[in-house]
Amino acid sequence: MTTTTPTLPAGAQATGKPTTASGRVRKRLNSRTATVISVVIAVVWTIPTFGLLVSSVRPEDQIKSNGWWTFFTDPQFTLENYQDVLFGSSSSSGQLASYFINSLAITIPSVLFPLAFASLAAYALAWINFKGRDWMYIAIFALQIVPLQMAIVPLLKFFSTGVSLGGITIMPAWDLVDEQKFAQVWFAHTCFALPFAVFLLHNFISQLPKDLMEAARVDGATHPKIFRTIVLPLITPAIAAFGIFQFLWVWNDLLVALIFAGGGNETAPLTVRLAEMAGTRGNEWQRLTAGAFVSMVVPLVVFLSLQRYFVRGLLAGSVKG
Repeated sequence: MTTTTPTLPAGAQATGKPTTASGRVRKRLNSRTATVISVVIAVVWTIPTFGLLVSSVRPEDQIKSNGWWTFFTDPQFTLENYQDVLFGSSSSSGQLASYFINSLAITIPSVLFPLAFASLAAYALAWINFKGRDWMYIAIFALQIVPLQMAIVPLLKFFSTGVSLGGITIMPAWDLVDEQKFAQVWFAHTCFALPFAVFLLHNFISQLPKDLMEAARVDGATHPKIFRTIVLPLITPAIAAFGIFQFLWVWNDLLVALIFAGGGNETAPLTVRLAEMAGTRGNEWQRLTAGAFVSMVVPLVVFLSLQRYFVRGLLAGSVKG
């Protein structure tokens, strides 16, 4: 009896090159050239942010007289800019503390609502057979090309007059005041985010092993139980990826929040106040830099804490083999 030892293909044995697409991509991304390019891009991308940070801790006369890079030859440090923009009492100061809370009140529900609706819709479109499923998915996918600016006027009309058909009121107008206007912003951001959220989560959910789903059904699991116990734990990277996208979008949004929540102190987010601080001439540089950096802290913390899920969620299923 003779035995044979499996051998690699001649080309792979001689050169040691990866034979799969994922192996070739991984090798190119780990090359020295790719590393150098990544470092250069990271440095160039970080310089403006670093300059913003340096400017935010410089006195007003220094900011208005020379560039931030002169800080290293003539270092002058102060935290008065941050104290002024966060807790200042004058009308020209930032008073960002309350606006910071407004931004959180707008952003967190605007992330959770589309995630909840989109994950359920994506599961239904991926694993529940019903008539017109494919056409419904195509229609949802096509909605991504519609600019949100085109939907602002119809949404405003919907909020102000409601929906009526043949003189019969189907849904009354949204007569909201003060903090109640947050609901309009949540609704708008949820509508704008759902097409992309369904598309991203559907791509992830549809690639889950079919045998796993069939085994759960054989054991008598219903769709709600399968979704809760099997699907949700497995799509955490995709949920985190979309959550980061949506959080950054809503946190940095000015247009939607200004239109649907207004510019009052009770509902306006950080972006609205920063735009007001800039004014028509943008001459309050010491406050603008400190306020801008304050607005960057939360998105940076969210991204850095979830970046591993962000990468996994975006790359899942993109490279096979």
